[in-house]
Amino acid sequence: MTTARPASRLGGPGASSSQRLAGVDVARALALLGMVAAHVGGVADELDWSDPGSWSAVVNGRSASLFAVLAGMSVGLVSGRRTPPAPPGIGPVRGRLALRAVVVVVVGLLLMALGTPVYVILPTYGVLFVLTLPVLRWRAPALIALAAGAAVAAAPAAVAIVPLYADADQFGVQLGLVYPVVTFAAFVFVGLAVVRGGMLVGRRRQLVLLVVGTMAAVAAYTVGNVLAPVPADAADAFPGVPFVPDGADARQAVAQVFLSPRDHSSSVVDVVGTAGVALAVLALCTLLVDGRGPRVQRVVFPLVAVGAMPLSAYALHIVVLAAFPDVPVGPTTWLGYAVGLVLCAMVWRRYLGRGPLERLTARIAGAVPER
Repeated sequence: MTTARPASRLGGPGASSSQRLAGVDVARALALLGMVAAHVGGVADELDWSDPGSWSAVVNGRSASLFAVLAGMSVGLVSGRRTPPAPPGIGPVRGRLALRAVVVVVVGLLLMALGTPVYVILPTYGVLFVLTLPVLRWRAPALIALAAGAAVAAAPAAVAIVPLYADADQFGVQLGLVYPVVTFAAFVFVGLAVVRGGMLVGRRRQLVLLVVGTMAAVAAYTVGNVLAPVPADAADAFPGVPFVPDGADARQAVAQVFLSPRDHSSSVVDVVGTAGVALAVLALCTLLVDGRGPRVQRVVFPLVAVGAMPLSAYALHIVVLAAFPDVPVGPTTWLGYAVGLVLCAMVWRRYLGRGPLERLTARIAGAVPER
């Protein structure tokens, strides 16, 4: 049975940063609030740095990829951080993660059944948790190589599965098409590699992670915008799969499939660019938050509270959207969602500890004995 602990042990105001990776929680909260903005904030479809009116589109794709990188990190953190247990100890770890995956998939399917216009990402996450089970004991370089392979294979894999969804309804297209498993596996493997490589330990490594993530994002998007600029009619593209405009020749088609900077295109540029942004955001959050004093911990507590219960917060915003489907999308609606999620998370975290779905998941996963 899982019992609530005092808030001072759970990242509450004044809690020691050594007791939680508060920076990771802050990054997770930013990812979640970004996904909410993409769902209800009325953000722009395409990002154009020369047009400030389009800057809200920065949340498209990048919030989901940050969430996926952090999911990989969560797998790493609950499976031994830098040193996962050797057999037979790794067996129970895999069993608990498998049960967590089942819970995430079931919650995702229930949220999909509410019929909101949101493409629910949770079933894909559950599958991704299962995909990490064989590689839990891999070292960081091997995981990075695996992520690179997934990045290269992402676009062809996404194209290959499209015919399977020819007759799928709104419910069906959410299962592996909008959030392709191969594409998002790259993000999860990157997050797991960050933990296995100890890149969040120490200011120097955090700075390296910030520089690497920033350089990867800048390089990827520069290459993509030069070699495969987003076509004018890409607004009609389906999320998760590459888009090749009518009349494109073979060279242009290959460039759009592998090098497009379009969000949710599954191209190498899209995967590397969004992964780079995720790493930079994660590193910046840990640099600014972890190891700081009680004053900083109090300031970031609202975001820590949200980030510490991501499954519950994500589910709550879908349920609210289903309950009030006629509320117009826009910045005001997003602000209402954001404030509501933060307040609910703060109160729950302060007085009840672990989030309700996190508590349920831990209890079910706890059915697998330690030995």
